[in-house]
Amino acid sequence: MLGVAVARFGSVEARGVDTVVHDPDAMTSGFWAVVVTFEGALTAVRMTDVRREVQDPPTGETWPGLTGAWRSSLGREEYLAGVEEVRRRIAAGTVYQVNLCRVMEHDLPEDARIGDLGAVLARGNPAPYAATLDLPEVGLEVACASPEAYLVRHGDTLTSSPIKGTATKSSAMLPKDFAENVMIVDLVRNDLAHVSRPGTVEVDALCRVEEHPGLVHLVSDVTGRVRPGTSWREVLAATFPPGSVSGAPKHTALLAIADLEPVPRGPYCGAVGWVDADHDEAVLAVGIRTFWAARDDGGRRVLRFGTGAGITWGSSAAQEWDETELKAARLVGIATGRAPVSGRV
Repeated sequence: MLGVAVARFGSVEARGVDTVVHDPDAMTSGFWAVVVTFEGALTAVRMTDVRREVQDPPTGETWPGLTGAWRSSLGREEYLAGVEEVRRRIAAGTVYQVNLCRVMEHDLPEDARIGDLGAVLARGNPAPYAATLDLPEVGLEVACASPEAYLVRHGDTLTSSPIKGTATKSSAMLPKDFAENVMIVDLVRNDLAHVSRPGTVEVDALCRVEEHPGLVHLVSDVTGRVRPGTSWREVLAATFPPGSVSGAPKHTALLAIADLEPVPRGPYCGAVGWVDADHDEAVLAVGIRTFWAARDDGGRRVLRFGTGAGITWGSSAAQEWDETELKAARLVGIATGRAPVSGRV
């Protein structure tokens, strides 16, 4: 299937593939569409034609929708068992919080374009860090409706806005949600400190409530002033993967994820966005609320979507499973071609 080589990030549209690199040090000039998988594989595509403030986004009218059931890498009982294992590790003192995820999968028609799905998502679930990369010739077919900023760069200022805490309304937030957010903010402060000038890392907002279609989040904002000469390789090494989708301490959280999740996350929970190397600007979202096209082991074209929840000592396994369904229900409903749903997916 041939694509049209287009990447869209809100009102920014970039067309035409010039160069593809997998080394962050190669992003020295130009505008780059970027995807980093949760496992750390970077693909950056320098685009030849960039337009800002585009007012005529596609409609997605040719998205075919999906029929039949979704498959999940973890069923309900497996997920509940995973939550209890995380709680056992917390009791043993090896970790404080782990983001436990599952990957959903659905067969995808060969002629279905991810660009059309991105347009449908933009209409049905507007998001501040929406992105669509319709670049099948370089292996990137991603439609993202992320509400979360992994890294936003303006000159020497880096901002990360971790989300921890999800509920149907603000009054339904639990003490566990606030504790989880503060824990990850501390992790992000430490990450940014590795590449920031001493004394410049600040928490600009802590646990503010942000409303999104069908749910609310607790969001914090952490900023730092990057040391002169710091490369993207150094920034990614210090801060990736995002703390909000790994856990704390990050090292032992990643070990738990490797033990408990049976499939790679891919672009889900990675980074999706753009880097303008000419102007020291970038917007990289955490790759949540994200669909991507891939091939399964049998060569079939499939659409994948990840969903997860942050597990702490205060977690209820059943409630955490329900949170994964809450996060998935609206977007899976939109991709399937039916009205947004609540309850079981």
